[in-house]
Amino acid sequence: MPLFGRESELKDLNELVDGPASGCAGVLVQGEPGIGKSAVVAEAVASATVGGLRVLRATGVEAERNFAYAALHQLLHPLRAGADTLPAPQRSALWAALGLADGAEPGAYLVGLAALTLLSEEAAVKPLLIVAEDVHWMDRESADVLAFVARRIDTEPIVLIATLRDGEPSPLRDAGLSSMDLEPLPGEVAAELLDSVAPWLTSSVRSRLLAEAAGNPLALTELPSAATEAPDPVLPLTERLERAFGDRFTALPEPARTTLLVAALNETGSLTETLATASALLGDEVELSALTPAVEARLIDLEPRTVAFRHPLMRSAIPASVRLEERRRAHLSLAETFRDQPDRRAWHQAAAATGADEDVAAELENAADRARHRGGAAAAVAALERAAALSSDPDRRADRLLRAAELAVESGGRETAERLVRDARAGDLTPRQRSTASWLLSGFEDGVREDLSRIAELARLARSVAEDGQPDPAMRVLWGAAMRCFWAEPGADARRTLLAVADGLPVENSDPRLVAVAAYVAPFERAESVLGELRGLAATTGADPEVDRFLGSASLQVGAVDLAARFSAAAAPGLRAQGRLGLLPRALAVQAWSRVRLGDLAAAVPVAAEAAKFAKETGQPFMYGFATAVQAEIAALRGEHKQAKALADEAERIGLAAGARPVLATVQLARGIAASSEGRFDDAFADLRRLFDPADPAFQLALRVYFVAEITEVAIRAGQVEALREIVAEMERLALSTPAPALHIGLRYARAVLDPSDELFEAALGADLDGWPAERGRLQLAYGEWLRRQRRAVDSRGRLRTARETFDALGMTAWAERARRELRSAGESSPNRGPDASEKLTPHELSIVELAAEGLTNREIGQRLYLSHRTVGTHLHRIFPKLGVSSRSELKGALGLVSG
Repeated sequence: MPLFGRESELKDLNELVDGPASGCAGVLVQGEPGIGKSAVVAEAVASATVGGLRVLRATGVEAERNFAYAALHQLLHPLRAGADTLPAPQRSALWAALGLADGAEPGAYLVGLAALTLLSEEAAVKPLLIVAEDVHWMDRESADVLAFVARRIDTEPIVLIATLRDGEPSPLRDAGLSSMDLEPLPGEVAAELLDSVAPWLTSSVRSRLLAEAAGNPLALTELPSAATEAPDPVLPLTERLERAFGDRFTALPEPARTTLLVAALNETGSLTETLATASALLGDEVELSALTPAVEARLIDLEPRTVAFRHPLMRSAIPASVRLEERRRAHLSLAETFRDQPDRRAWHQAAAATGADEDVAAELENAADRARHRGGAAAAVAALERAAALSSDPDRRADRLLRAAELAVESGGRETAERLVRDARAGDLTPRQRSTASWLLSGFEDGVREDLSRIAELARLARSVAEDGQPDPAMRVLWGAAMRCFWAEPGADARRTLLAVADGLPVENSDPRLVAVAAYVAPFERAESVLGELRGLAATTGADPEVDRFLGSASLQVGAVDLAARFSAAAAPGLRAQGRLGLLPRALAVQAWSRVRLGDLAAAVPVAAEAAKFAKETGQPFMYGFATAVQAEIAALRGEHKQAKALADEAERIGLAAGARPVLATVQLARGIAASSEGRFDDAFADLRRLFDPADPAFQLALRVYFVAEITEVAIRAGQVEALREIVAEMERLALSTPAPALHIGLRYARAVLDPSDELFEAALGADLDGWPAERGRLQLAYGEWLRRQRRAVDSRGRLRTARETFDALGMTAWAERARRELRSAGESSPNRGPDASEKLTPHELSIVELAAEGLTNREIGQRLYLSHRTVGTHLHRIFPKLGVSSRSELKGALGLVSG
């Protein structure tokens, strides 16, 4: 049957499949049930086939939602032979996810990278069209992989067309696909369609059906067969359609009804399984011919090995049309058919259960373990939640709910986790269970949106759990509370309470968890001991990337930005290799923030961009805001003021929503730097003064020690010397209690600038500034400026020249230009600096070219950055002309990485 009223949509889809290399990843076709999503996709598939594309398909089925990677198995099954050529980590992850081999629990993003690699390799042979229908019913793991792929195929000869019901959630909504919304057919077109399928209708019935169908094509084609002169009671259209399909089903002979019921309940649609189960139910062998009446009733189509329902509403209408006991018997029969497939058996047993059943609950718990082992966190959550519902023992019920909540936290399912914790708390919990329920949800946004009183509450809970002889759960609770001290300011009393609990735990002082807690809670009081432990632990980086990641954050709290950069840089490769993209942006954001403070902008640019990208992709808004604020600071230091403002505004919007102090502090820093480089010193002082005001949301207790030099610089130029002296005096008092390197470096600068003398400048420059080139350059510039004002122009030139060369090398354009101006005033010309080769590239391109310059292959770069190696090759092809090189061997020289 031809499609009516979809000419525009078909034209767009045909253009899409005609040019899969054009840079468009694909389209998400949305609409209500029966609106024609599958019909337009079928036309696009026909067009793609004629155009020479290979078509791969996966369809979400409601009954398969709890089977991890079920839809991905459908999609990649035709390509399984090619998986043998995948890099070993990707191959192992993919086989484990699909249940085709034993292996360690695969990371979701490593599975995504394996799928992307496999698809891009296939597309290099023949362009691909991926069709993903009914993605609202896909298992979450498969939908996540498809979203991952969709974000990364814009340079591949691959097109993705997905269909989604209106109002349904799906990861594909945020995957960068263009949206195609199918609207109801206009009146004239709807009438034309109805007349083509039911020309016999009387005028009154025709008018009523047109009104009831409201332009829905499925209703227009299916309702006429059940239409009568007497109108039915008013029902929603979907319910009316299901009733029509149910009536059609109940009119079938018994063998057809039983077989069709089994097919509707069987998630795979396997014809062999359906016939075998129906035969067991009826006590007589059922032949394929038993389904002929269902085909004639236009409920199903018979494909070579499967039963295909003509519309998903038919699959849901059929079980609703039979008695509960009839459905239960069918589920039990299917469970027997699947006795060698324990996961499917468990779910059908659960569907047949009419009350608590500990045996079935235990089978579901085992299914959850298997799903978790395959990386199917969402499937494991569903199995555990159902197991909890079937539990006869309240204690086991609570344990299962809390295990499910923990998995939901790990997979980013906040609403699910909150609901599960709430359900668990509805019963009587043991002290251990209460502690678990309390710390679980702190994994989301580090408690940023919670009331500050929650921190003291968590401290008391940690102490109680520790007193019950459970130090590890107590440490987890304490860690959740300590993290909140970074994003929010709970006050001195809450910090003292947390510290007392930490001191009382039966844990070694060198335990990385305790070191990190002390750094977050008491960044000044415990700085000396924390720094000692951190320097000792720095010798063991690389053993555990998660430990390195939070030690990097801990280093940041105690003013050791050099250690922060070291730990976080060590964490990133391990987190990449494990596919832990939830933790990776945290390590990258700390690494980028630290690199900027050290003046290494070239290294910070791609790291900050990647941190922002992965934080956004993994749903971590405050880490995204933090990384975006770092990008704003980089832009300000480079003199890119318009970009700095846009990035700062975006980061502030995110940070203000919940008072995320590190985000807001970095935003104000970026604004102050930009205002200073534009000569707006009053504005710059106003921006930076907020960082030292405890009443301001941009005040961050630990991070403010990094900003002493910045506020000193602008305060002097804004004529705010007295206000500056107050701030410096406060920082001097703080310095008596902490050896934080950043604070003491900043104070030496402030002393020299406030009361300038050769002795103070020489003392500041004579301090240990190894690894702090930006601070050394800042001192040289300030010293040179002072010398020139003292009419010692000849003495000033060497200082100013060194400052200019330092800032040029670091890419700190605004500072370099200031040094040039001072040099000219001192009587020495200074050539203008052209753009550095790396500044010609986007942050994404810079990430790729730096890895290529290190000698990594395209495939290795792709594995690091979660791209296909062909995408890497495409980027390098564009990068070479920008850098004026023709081969990889020239990249080091172009980036100034050649060692001397």
